[in-house]
Amino acid sequence: MSWPSLFQIYFYSEWILRFIMLIEVPRYRKPAFATAWLMILMLFPWPGFILYLFIGIQRPPKHRLYQKEKLIQALADLKNNFAGSYMKLQASLDSGKQRSSELVAKSGGMFAMGSNHVEFINESENFILQLITDIDRALHHVHLQFYIFEYDDVGRRVCEAVIRAASRGVECRLLLDAMGSRKFINRKSPGLRKKGIKIVAAYPMISLRHYLGRLDWRTHRKIAVIDGKTAFTGSQNIVDPSYGHNESNLIWRDLVARISGPAVFSLQAVFLSDWYLGTDEALNGADFFPPPDTDGDSPIQVLPSGPVYSPSNYHMVVIDALYHAKKQIIITTPYFIPDDAMLQALESACRRGIDLNLVIPKKSDQFLPGNAARSYYEDIMKWGARIHLYNEGILHAKSISIDEEICFFGSSNFDIRSFTLNFEMDLVFYGQKEVDDIKKQQLAYIDQSEELDPEKWNSRGLLRKTVENLIRLLSPML
Repeated sequence: MSWPSLFQIYFYSEWILRFIMLIEVPRYRKPAFATAWLMILMLFPWPGFILYLFIGIQRPPKHRLYQKEKLIQALADLKNNFAGSYMKLQASLDSGKQRSSELVAKSGGMFAMGSNHVEFINESENFILQLITDIDRALHHVHLQFYIFEYDDVGRRVCEAVIRAASRGVECRLLLDAMGSRKFINRKSPGLRKKGIKIVAAYPMISLRHYLGRLDWRTHRKIAVIDGKTAFTGSQNIVDPSYGHNESNLIWRDLVARISGPAVFSLQAVFLSDWYLGTDEALNGADFFPPPDTDGDSPIQVLPSGPVYSPSNYHMVVIDALYHAKKQIIITTPYFIPDDAMLQALESACRRGIDLNLVIPKKSDQFLPGNAARSYYEDIMKWGARIHLYNEGILHAKSISIDEEICFFGSSNFDIRSFTLNFEMDLVFYGQKEVDDIKKQQLAYIDQSEELDPEKWNSRGLLRKTVENLIRLLSPML
């Protein structure tokens, strides 16, 4: 009796694996996600299975479920401790905006807060200078949470400001994504810790046995809170706007909001709950929530999102707003990978006569997401949408304005990863001044773009179309 060869064993194991995954994969997924994974697994069974173990398992492992309960409890404790002052600062909105605000509150846990002052910063250097200035004025604490923190010229200057603050006795905490900021964490955190600065790596890449869940859960939030009185959030990381690229025109264009007022309470609560999630250190004293400045007139609602929120709350809120649009929608995003529900909402808007404008970089910094995005252009232009290709660098600002009445702004891209996998931070603006300011910036981006011609786009080569459409099949995984 002859034993099977290694090749035969591998061949038979592939078919066994295909059969097992054909049963497993569709059990907990939407059809689009299941189809994408089954395509990979049928073509490349063993490599696909290994990839599936790292980023395909939808059911959170036990320690992730425990973290979810910790996060929910931390937010609840913070709100309960300051319920009196928190409730008094809620914004008063008209009936239409109140409907949206109630949905945001139920899905994200934060109410719309009134009496805020907002300043938008559209230049990277101006943001860094203002952040350093505010850190230099800090008296009690500096809290920074970012996806990417690089020790280039920008990161070095911010670090020096944080070190100066720590030398004055200011409590300094850096909560950085373990993947996006891994170089900084590995090389610089030991020295900074010796200077009294607390640094935590969010969602570290720990052992497969302990994890056995998605390794691509990332904290994509960009938050800075100074003394509980001033906060920054938006799309910009702590990195040079070239992101290390040598091409002179490949500059990331970001937009950041500097906020003072009651909404800082909500941003602080999100940071502190994330800090508790990673450290078990509960920080809920009155020094972290001082009486806010109330001389502004902007109502703002903070909308944290991520895989611990069920259902995908930012996704749900945006879809609801799109269906209620009456005149115009403008979307700026570096990555455009909508799921079926988003596509249906966009198509519905176009067929209702809504003026839909999508502003996206002409040149993408990522091959797969860029080509996946281009595969959608033909469909949405056919519905009547206008696509503007930004050609002054990489447009990294993420915003959605609807009818000059409401705006979404923050760290979320218009893609499946931001909708379902990343921990994101977005703001909902209801005030006319802030909505007008964001729309003014969106129109400036459109002026710096070239509108895509449908006929010219549809005449592109067959090879390009084929590559784009094949990559589109992977959209649920991107």
